[in-house]
Amino acid sequence: MTLPRSLAASVCMAALPCFAFAGEVVLTFTHGDKSIEFDMATLTEMDDTQFSTSTTWTEGEQDFVGVSLHTFLEEVGVQAGTLKATAINDYAVEIPVSDAVEGGPIIAYHRNGEEMSVRDKGPLWVVYPYDSSTDYQTEVIYSRSIWQLDRISVIE
Repeated sequence: MTLPRSLAASVCMAALPCFAFAGEVVLTFTHGDKSIEFDMATLTEMDDTQFSTSTTWTEGEQDFVGVSLHTFLEEVGVQAGTLKATAINDYAVEIPVSDAVEGGPIIAYHRNGEEMSVRDKGPLWVVYPYDSSTDYQTEVIYSRSIWQLDRISVIE
C-alpha cells in the first residue's frame, strides 16, 4: 500500500510503536499490517463535502459535512475491495469500495453545523445522500450507514 507523504508518518507497523497525529484519535484505518490513526483535525483538513438530506433516523432534512469516502480512500491508497466499518460498540458493517463514488457517501463529522457527540451518532457517521437518488434509499444502503464509526479496515 502506498501512502501519501502527509500520512506516512502516522503508519503503525505491527511490531513497532504507533505514531499518531496530534489530538485524540477518532478513526483508525487498517490495511494489512499497516494502520493510520486520524484525529478530528486531520480529517477536517481533507477536502470536505457537504450535502443536505433526510435520514430514517432523524426528523427533517439535515445538513452534513465530512470527508467523502471517495476522497478518504484516495488519501489512504485504496482502490478496490471491501471495507469493514466498525463502531465504538464493535457493531460492524461491510461497505464495498465501489460505493465510494464522487457525490456518494461521506464520513460525516458535522451535522447541522455542529460536531456530533457519541450520544448523537458521532463523532463520525457514514452518511449517504439519501435524497439524491432512489439508489440510496434501500435497506442495503441504510445498513451501511454506520454511526459512532471509529475503525475502518480493508478486508478484501
